[in-house]
Amino acid sequence: MADTLLLLEPIGGVAGDMFLAAALDLGVDRGELGAQLATLGLPGWRLEVTRVQVGGIAAAHVEVRVEGRPAGERRLADLLAVVEHSGLSERARAAAGAIFLRLARAEARVHGVAVEEVHFHEVGAVDSIVDVCGAVVALELLGWPRAVAAPPELGSGLVKTAHGLLPVPPPAVLELLLGLPVRPGGPPGEAVTPTGAALLAGLFEVGPLPPHRPTRVGYGAGTVRWPDRPNVLRLTLGEVDPPAAAPGEALVVVECNLDDASGQLAARAIEAALEAGALDAWAAPLTMKKGRPGLLLGALCEPARRDAVARVLLTETTSLGVRFTPVERQALQRQLVPVETRYGTVCVKVARLDGRVVNAQPEYDDCLARATERGVPVKEVLAEAASAWRAAQVSGLSTA
Repeated sequence: MADTLLLLEPIGGVAGDMFLAAALDLGVDRGELGAQLATLGLPGWRLEVTRVQVGGIAAAHVEVRVEGRPAGERRLADLLAVVEHSGLSERARAAAGAIFLRLARAEARVHGVAVEEVHFHEVGAVDSIVDVCGAVVALELLGWPRAVAAPPELGSGLVKTAHGLLPVPPPAVLELLLGLPVRPGGPPGEAVTPTGAALLAGLFEVGPLPPHRPTRVGYGAGTVRWPDRPNVLRLTLGEVDPPAAAPGEALVVVECNLDDASGQLAARAIEAALEAGALDAWAAPLTMKKGRPGLLLGALCEPARRDAVARVLLTETTSLGVRFTPVERQALQRQLVPVETRYGTVCVKVARLDGRVVNAQPEYDDCLARATERGVPVKEVLAEAASAWRAAQVSGLSTA
């Protein structure tokens, strides 16, 4: 059975209103979207959707019309309260809340203030709350497909913000996109807004678009017009067949039995085997002839590294010989995914089987580094990173 894929292509810029427009053009039901957004309890706004031509491309354009005076600046707690008291599903609430948290953390790092003290100027406005919540509702109405975005161009020059003139890309945008592939340059001005960057980082894998069969396409238009390209965001809904079972990888196990070597020699042999290119190395207790206690020392390697690993085991131990066993290995697809914790960024090693996540484990070296920096036990950082990963899975925000 084919899996569903949602692909985002930033032909022009990336912004919250452009994503919402592209989703509606793709076929997301406007009535259902509006009904869910109405549960946010924000007074005096309406969604205005028009059809426009951008560089010969027919696209949707979305604008949130706000009547009366906006509520002004909001803090993170205010935004989270709006989301939490809404009628959105649990997953949608978690996704929207996590996006606002990403934005708050980015702004806090840029301006050197506590997360709780961040004032949301643009994002705190009604239209931006609608953009963020509308994006997660759109994904829910599409069935939460796997979402992949092509690396965006970030723009160039300067942009006017509530903090004054800032370089493009704005510092908060770069903070939000740390660790993700981007393309420098692009159109004059701000191509990716902070809200757009938060949606990319929170809802999408960013990288090369996978092969697929397109089934529906939608275009969302931005307000700015550029002479060198149409300022549209393209969303494509597609199908991809589950990958066929991968053939086993041909490897070699190099082993020897030891009954006259110390534990120190075995430990050094394991280190040396890994240095020589072994994929894994180990020692296990065993009982040898005449009841003598011993060690089974082994290493797994590619055939091309067999002789180098064997030489290490022979020179670093008291063994008089080694044996070779050809084996096949089927390995899960692996990817390092950064997660944000209160101690800093930690990578989680994510493993997939047939495209589905089956295991995720925080990288010990990352956790040890953060623990050393903050003066806390490494087990606390490990637990925090695992919790952050699980929360992202529940909310659908992981880039894996």
